[in-house]
Amino acid sequence: MLDRRQFIRRSLHAACAVGVGGTVPQLLLPPAVNAAQDAVIAVRRGEDIPLLVRETLAALGGMERYVRPGESVVVKPNIGWDRAVELAVNTHPLVVKTVVQLCLEAGAAKVQVFDRTANDPRRCYVTSGILAAVEQIDSKQVEIVYMDRRAYKEFEIPNGKALSRWSFYLPALEADRLINLPIAKQHSVATLTLGMKNLMGVIGGNRGMLHRNIAESVTDINTVIHSDLTVIDATRILVANGPQGGRLEDVEVRNTLIASPQIATADAYGATLFGYQPHQIETIVAGHQRGLGEIDLSRVKHL
Repeated sequence: MLDRRQFIRRSLHAACAVGVGGTVPQLLLPPAVNAAQDAVIAVRRGEDIPLLVRETLAALGGMERYVRPGESVVVKPNIGWDRAVELAVNTHPLVVKTVVQLCLEAGAAKVQVFDRTANDPRRCYVTSGILAAVEQIDSKQVEIVYMDRRAYKEFEIPNGKALSRWSFYLPALEADRLINLPIAKQHSVATLTLGMKNLMGVIGGNRGMLHRNIAESVTDINTVIHSDLTVIDATRILVANGPQGGRLEDVEVRNTLIASPQIATADAYGATLFGYQPHQIETIVAGHQRGLGEIDLSRVKHL
């Protein structure tokens, strides 16, 4: 039986094959996941970040539950801003490094790390500390990628509520697995940016347009880009002036990591770190309504 990502990849190949003559190909998407299935979450706290990552994912059954030997993997952190790690606007480099190492230990044949940045990508990759952290792994199987503008392709979005079509970064769709690594932050438009919104980093086009109907737009994107696992970095969180930040006084150290195979479930728990209930965040509600995860945390198995 095909899993959701395999289904989308086969649809992608078929759509690309028929999308000729200026027509916009349509992806065939599987039905939304049943929120009762895999409604699990692991939350751990600790100051040793590599150990924290390993303990959190071990609670879910280990990375080998999500990455199989020989598979290609995309690890998608937030590297959007030319900010140092202390300012809590990008995913912590040690979270990224440890997740990549776990993918290799699970047998991944290839791991790519990338993000479509808001500031200059080369400065963001360096200042965030993520470039150096990934390069320290020193493996030919690992590549940190500056996204190629030629690698985007526009698709129709079946049953999209805010978007009927959009362009997507093909390597994110073509990989066997996608591991989503957002940082937990306040956001001036969306209230919070967590896992679902982090996937705006693998789309093309004018992303500012999506803010007109941010909840449904982000959910439309997430019906196409499927995260096999979402790991939210809340080792330190940005509680004001997000998403760009810039002031240490807006940062709170929480030493927390949240992981779930259901992206809306991970986001639901993430919302509680800021004093919100999941139903207060429109993006989380929209994701739940379209089958992206259980957001009633009393119905989620905590591992």
